[in-house]
Amino acid sequence: MSHRNAPLSIEGRRRLIVRCQSRPIAHVAAEMGISRQCASKWVNRWRRFGEAGLADRPSVPHHQPTATPARVVARIERLRRDRKYSARRIAHELAGEDTQISVRTVSRQLAHLGLNRRRFLDPTGENNRTPRKIIARWPGHMVYLDVKKVGVTPDGGGWWVHGKASEHARQVARTKIRTKTSGTRTGYTYLHTAIDGFSRLAYTEALPDETARTAIAFTHRARAFLAAHGITHIHRIVTDNGACYRAHDFAHVLHGARHQRITPYTPRHNGKVERYHRILAEEFLYAHT
Repeated sequence: MSHRNAPLSIEGRRRLIVRCQSRPIAHVAAEMGISRQCASKWVNRWRRFGEAGLADRPSVPHHQPTATPARVVARIERLRRDRKYSARRIAHELAGEDTQISVRTVSRQLAHLGLNRRRFLDPTGENNRTPRKIIARWPGHMVYLDVKKVGVTPDGGGWWVHGKASEHARQVARTKIRTKTSGTRTGYTYLHTAIDGFSRLAYTEALPDETARTAIAFTHRARAFLAAHGITHIHRIVTDNGACYRAHDFAHVLHGARHQRITPYTPRHNGKVERYHRILAEEFLYAHT
C-alpha cells in the first residue's frame, strides 16, 4: 500500500510508463529518484495487466494455511450467540466435535466478531451495543480535564521548520548536548486543559509537570475561571485514567461533582478535550507561519 513517503503515486507510475516507452528504464528510474528494480516492477505489471496493474495491491497474503477455517468461525459465533458459552466452553465443545482449537484462538475470534464481552449480547443472541452520543445538557453538566505533553521548541524554531539537515538544526543539537551535560535540559511542558462540554468554554495552562499536586491546583483555578463566566456548579468531571486523576487527593477538589473516568484506551470518550488539543497542536504549537 502507498504511504506518505512513497515516491510514486498512480499518476507518477503512468508517467513512468510513458517515459519508458522511448528511453531505457535505468535512465528513467534515475531521473525519477527510484531504483531500476522498482521501475521494472511497474513496467512489467503494466505490460501484464494494463492500467489495472498500476494500482496498489493489498498486503494480505494470498494463502493463510494456519488461518481458522470459516466453518469453525461460524460455529464459534453460533455457540456464543445461541448458548452464551465462554471461550473455554466453546473450545471444549469443538473438541467434542473433533475440532481441536485453543482457548486463545476462540477468544481472538470472539473479539474479532465483537462478541468477547457477555454484556454485548442480549437474550436473543443479538449484539446490543449501539453507539450513543455523549451530550452535555447544560453548562457545567460535563467538564472535561486532560493533559497534553508538549516538547519545548527551541528559539528560532525546530527541525520541523528548518529541516533536520539545516545548520540551525545542528546548532540546536549541539545546544542540547551542552545542556544535557550541565543538567539543564529543555524538556517538556504540560498543557492542562478544562473544557465545558455544553458551551465549549476552555481554560488552558502550560505547567511544568503532570503530578497530582499540579492537577489539583489547576482544577481550583479552572473552577474559578468557569465561575467567573457563569458556570458556578459542576455536575460531572470527566478525565482519563492518568495517575494525577487517580490520586486520592484529587477527590478532594470535586466538591460534590461526580468524577467519571473514561474506559481505558478509549480517548474518544474524552473527545472534546482531545479535539481541542489537536487544534492547539495543528493551528498554534506546530503551525508554519
